[in-house]
Amino acid sequence: MSQMPEPLSPRPGQPAPVAIEEITALFASEGGAGYLGEAVTQAQHMCQAAYLAEMDGADDALVAASLLHDVGHFTGALSGAELMKGTDNHHAAVGARWLARWFGAAVTEPVRLHVAAKRYLCAVEEEYFAKLSPASVFTLSVQGGPMDDAEVAEFESSSYARQAVALRRWDDLAKDPARVVPDLEHFRPLLERLLDESETST
Repeated sequence: MSQMPEPLSPRPGQPAPVAIEEITALFASEGGAGYLGEAVTQAQHMCQAAYLAEMDGADDALVAASLLHDVGHFTGALSGAELMKGTDNHHAAVGARWLARWFGAAVTEPVRLHVAAKRYLCAVEEEYFAKLSPASVFTLSVQGGPMDDAEVAEFESSSYARQAVALRRWDDLAKDPARVVPDLEHFRPLLERLLDESETST
């Protein structure tokens, strides 16, 4: 049976006056906790991923997705700690649903698919698995392991497969305790632009 996450239902039109405040609160609270066996905090990891995306010339939506890709670890019923104990917390789908209150598919779909992208890359790139951190190897086993052929075809058919793979590669690199990158405040104008665009389109 496929373990690909289900696509989101259409996003209801909701105003976003508290979005920045909620995101900031998450980064300041749960974001300060350790990141699943890595040598960085959750917030450092997500800011590193976003900065790598920005440096690679990603568009605003993909930078935002990189910044917010792991919010599901602390917005769902199960935390990242549960994942590290062997229970899949489905944080990609949880985070995408949480973000869909304010952001459109260009942000939420790469978030929803970033775990699937890890499973995909393990299936199609022979050298990819060897690059994973020990923590990522463990979570891969909890999240379904490398994709089978049917799942690969399903993933490749997604309109956001390319963006999800790009996010995944930045995600894998965003675990360096020596890397100094801007904090959340640096990305506030980008988030505000996206939120303004989202409100205008509803």
